[in-house]
Amino acid sequence: MLLTVTGFYRILICAISLPQGTTIAAPTPRNEDTINVRRGGAGFAKGIWLRIMPLGASISYGVASSDGNGYREVLRDMIVDYGNDVNMVGSRRNGTMEDNDVEGWPGYVITQVQAKANAALPKYKPNLVLINVGTNDCTGNVDIPNAGKRMSSLLDDVYKGSSRATIILSTLLLRWDESKQKCVENVNGQFKAVAATQRAKGRRIVLVDMQPPAGPTAAQLSDGTHPTDEGYAKMANVWFKGIQEADRAGFLQNKEAIAGNPDGVPDRGTYG
Repeated sequence: MLLTVTGFYRILICAISLPQGTTIAAPTPRNEDTINVRRGGAGFAKGIWLRIMPLGASISYGVASSDGNGYREVLRDMIVDYGNDVNMVGSRRNGTMEDNDVEGWPGYVITQVQAKANAALPKYKPNLVLINVGTNDCTGNVDIPNAGKRMSSLLDDVYKGSSRATIILSTLLLRWDESKQKCVENVNGQFKAVAATQRAKGRRIVLVDMQPPAGPTAAQLSDGTHPTDEGYAKMANVWFKGIQEADRAGFLQNKEAIAGNPDGVPDRGTYG
């Protein structure tokens, strides 16, 4: 049986991220409203169901990955193997994975993503939101001095739209273009300050750094902006570690009931 590069990195990253002695069992089909069969470890927050919204622009959507899944399938498999049930949620679908819901909008800047999030959050009520957005702001030189303020407004709206959400906020990825990389460094500094301010207010937020070496290197960017499969796999590992930090801080909360659908948005079924 042939093993793809993506498959290799998925296995490698899962292996290095799981606690020592943890075994990885084979995936099994299940739904959100059924009794769950635990696999791997005890899971984050004692194995609560994670309703995850990947929120952002083209990188969240999975542009330039060979299967359209971006980081999502690798990360989802890691979390399930760790011991949590997962339902990816969002108003869009992209990629070959079964549970391929996403709130990713290629070409959008922070304020545009915010508008889409405001429509989607009350419907899906994620208890974990993964945010990577701002690359297009640098590409188009859109109000860079106020990128942090605009991100702060987006974060405020996430908590309004889903009161039990924990946010993992990502810094922007490396850029090949030197001038764009300077913008990325500027915006990343603003995001770090915003995350610290939000945390000081008691908000459930963790900032993760997607710059190398933990994040994709220049060689792992297919076009200077979007990761290759290997780069997306590295992103999945960074997200996973961010969730670990959120768990250690006691941030993760049970999913919120949704009006007319108290069990939440049903999962599409197949893992792996």
